[in-house]
Amino acid sequence: MIKYTIMNEKLNFIKQLSFFNSLDSEKLNLINSMSKIITYPKNSILYYENDINNKIFFLVSGLLKVYKIDKFENEIFLYYIHKNSLISELTTLDNDTIRCFANAEFMEESVVLEVDFSEFKAEFLSKNILNNEFINEILLKTQQLHCVVNRELVFDATAKVAFSLCDDLDMFNSLKRHEVSFMLHIQPETLSRVLNKLKRSAIIDIENSNIVILNKKMLQNIYRGDA
Repeated sequence: MIKYTIMNEKLNFIKQLSFFNSLDSEKLNLINSMSKIITYPKNSILYYENDINNKIFFLVSGLLKVYKIDKFENEIFLYYIHKNSLISELTTLDNDTIRCFANAEFMEESVVLEVDFSEFKAEFLSKNILNNEFINEILLKTQQLHCVVNRELVFDATAKVAFSLCDDLDMFNSLKRHEVSFMLHIQPETLSRVLNKLKRSAIIDIENSNIVILNKKMLQNIYRGDA
């Protein structure tokens, strides 16, 4: 069940987002007035590809999976969005609607801040407030997409695994091996071979099914093309 948060509690959630750290009490209350805090259950959908909305979304807590569906109805994993992050993918500020780039599904119970996009532009961006924060979030989104391109079009299986380990070891260890292989679009057997090869090379160790990085520089060299 989706849960809505009352206004007094909402402000405490807003303050958890580093995006708004530079705002004084007056501006925080302004964000409070134009937003909602919603708690979503695990496996619920925030939006589908090509949905159109007039809100920008921030993930206060929880975990969100972003993915697309190909013409054969196969799920193509893109990336995860972690807490304290902008969720929305924006391509223009010229209108008040946002077209969703992909599907977004919650992997655990999550808290989301919804902010009215039109009011946010009028009260903040048009007055050069939070512009740097907004640009930084968009640049992070661009970096995520660059990582997707590398993973899908440039990296071989070993580089995919090495990058994933360096990029988010906690996430790697929190998933089952078949979930990791699905995420990286490689076979489970291939993932097992790569991990064993990295272990034999003393780059990683495996303790109680968890990966421990022994030599991060060598691991980075694999996907940077220095190995």
